[in-house]
Amino acid sequence: MSDQFQTDGYCIRRGFYDVASEIEPIRQGIRRIVELIATQNGIDADCATPEAAMTDGIMAIARADRALAGRVYDAVKQIPAFMQLVALERNDALFRDLRPGANPGIAAGGYGIRIDFPSEDKFKTFWHQEFPAQLRSVDGVVYWSPLLPVTADLGPVELCPGSHAEGIIPVERDDGGVGKTGAYSLRLAGEAERVAAYDKVAPLTEPGDLIAMDFLTLHQSGVNRASHPRWSMQFRWFNFDDPIGRRIAWAGSFAAGVDFEAILPELVA
Repeated sequence: MSDQFQTDGYCIRRGFYDVASEIEPIRQGIRRIVELIATQNGIDADCATPEAAMTDGIMAIARADRALAGRVYDAVKQIPAFMQLVALERNDALFRDLRPGANPGIAAGGYGIRIDFPSEDKFKTFWHQEFPAQLRSVDGVVYWSPLLPVTADLGPVELCPGSHAEGIIPVERDDGGVGKTGAYSLRLAGEAERVAAYDKVAPLTEPGDLIAMDFLTLHQSGVNRASHPRWSMQFRWFNFDDPIGRRIAWAGSFAAGVDFEAILPELVA
């Protein structure tokens, strides 16, 4: 597995998390939050099971008031079972396996649960590297794991194997014609030509599976054309001992206001 990560810039661990003891408590926490917000706002939403709440229930909330769906998004990242999963010793062991000799850290503010609604291209990422959207260290690892089965129509995450070897790529701002802002507006310089040079993979995954990605691997969110959201967890581990990380004092994320435009020119020169 470590060999594949070094060569391809990612690896997949099937069944890395135990569904019954580690994933289901998170899904139950999501069900309770969806139910609470629906009830509080008089919305008829099916929350009988986690699956119902994460499909029909959240869609009922979004149809009634899209801002309330954003409230769900902000709330679910604070579920204790999710925080416990982010800091699992097993994640630490994996990071040390993928980054031998590293001094691991968890990126504060670099963890969350994404809810990618159908056809909402405003919140779909361009092809990107995790660095610079999440700085801290160049040799970080993204942990990506689904909370519902990811089928082809839900838009699995797409990756360019081997692209991490290219190093840090400059970025520019682009609203994509749909009003993208923040980290969503970061676009690789010469994106089309760079991405065309690589084969693409889009792994289908189940709850409990983990995709671990190098911070420099080119990837993007898939296009969701299903009838319900794609639910996935992302969190980032980084290396305190990385020379660039030390040089930028493990600066936080673009979303947190870090001036990446002042940092990047020196790193990609």
